[in-house]
Amino acid sequence: MKDVGLWTISKVVLNHSHPCCPDHAEMLKQHRELSMFVCRTIETHEEAGIRPSKTYQSFVAAAGSDRELGFIEKDVRNYITREVRNIFEEDDAKEFGKCRAAFDYFRDVVSFDTTYNTNMYNLVLDSFVGMNHHGQSTILGCALMENEDIQSFKWLFECWLRCMGGKALKGILTDQCASIQRAIELCMPTTIHCWCIWYIMKKIPSKLNGYKGHNEIKQEMSHVVWNSYTKEAFDRNWIDFLRKYGHGGNKWLSGD
Repeated sequence: MKDVGLWTISKVVLNHSHPCCPDHAEMLKQHRELSMFVCRTIETHEEAGIRPSKTYQSFVAAAGSDRELGFIEKDVRNYITREVRNIFEEDDAKEFGKCRAAFDYFRDVVSFDTTYNTNMYNLVLDSFVGMNHHGQSTILGCALMENEDIQSFKWLFECWLRCMGGKALKGILTDQCASIQRAIELCMPTTIHCWCIWYIMKKIPSKLNGYKGHNEIKQEMSHVVWNSYTKEAFDRNWIDFLRKYGHGGNKWLSGD
């Protein structure tokens, strides 16, 4: 009969071929379920990067036995695949929309920061940060990078600008990195590139510690930098500062 795709039933046994075990009935699929507390815990662990097996074992440890849970590890994994990752994808899409909307309003001057590192993978966390109308920092994008060469920064800037609608920046603040400077020249030729004052002032101890009275020099320099409110005032005060301490020949202070 197999040749024609048909089968003939020759015998039917309606009795169970093995003894029933009511104690295991709760582990049948139709009886297993995840409580709201369990679901929220799974979501929290997934967001923190905890593996599903570790999450399940934490439930087992809290209950005292896997028989006390009412669900198995596969249920945890299925919930993550079916619910949690879909939620994260929707959240990512919403955050991207917020970043792009903020960029349209606050793209006059953007700070590009490369000073953060991750502990686990030793990757550099780069962030694009703007300032909103309340004077608050607002994230406009971020990336994890392994290499900090010209091509890597060029690729990052191109991708970020494309995600932001291809609109050019008026100004960008960065640290004193030659690779970043060259990448900006290639990707954003019309953007004004400035060095962040925080990075410059951070170098004062290493640049001036060899001078006599370096603490006084540092204070005077800080006063000129933070209390000159126009370009003309800064140029005038800076020249007076160099003459006062006789540092006109210092290449770092003179910008050579």
